[in-house]
Amino acid sequence: MPGRGIRSAAIALLLVAGLAAGCGAGPVTRVEIRIHYSTFEPETVTVPRGVPITFVLINEDPIDHEWLIGDAAFHERHRHGTEPQHGQRPNEISLPPLTTVETTLTFDSPGTLLYICHFPRHEAYGMKGTLTIT
Repeated sequence: MPGRGIRSAAIALLLVAGLAAGCGAGPVTRVEIRIHYSTFEPETVTVPRGVPITFVLINEDPIDHEWLIGDAAFHERHRHGTEPQHGQRPNEISLPPLTTVETTLTFDSPGTLLYICHFPRHEAYGMKGTLTIT
């Protein structure tokens, strides 16, 4: 059949391009953060600006935690806030015991933000991390 060789070559080229794209060192788009013994693992994360990042937050502890990400002013407000639950905003996540929650954020500017659990004594215990946007 005429054209069959062209179709086969086109399909092969698409498959190779798809495999190359999947194996390349493209931007990070998914970050897994575990909560274990009231600490965030990893404590430091670097992501590119302008790319949607899906954070997979895994609470392995038998107690509630939260993952709040923002600048110093944001965290100062939350240290004295009264919200017992979060979840309606993608940068303010409540994590019941032994659960996994995903949230997606895009950071438009380079810089540094903190992620902290503001439950009583959790931040003082060391439950905080740093996000660097490049």
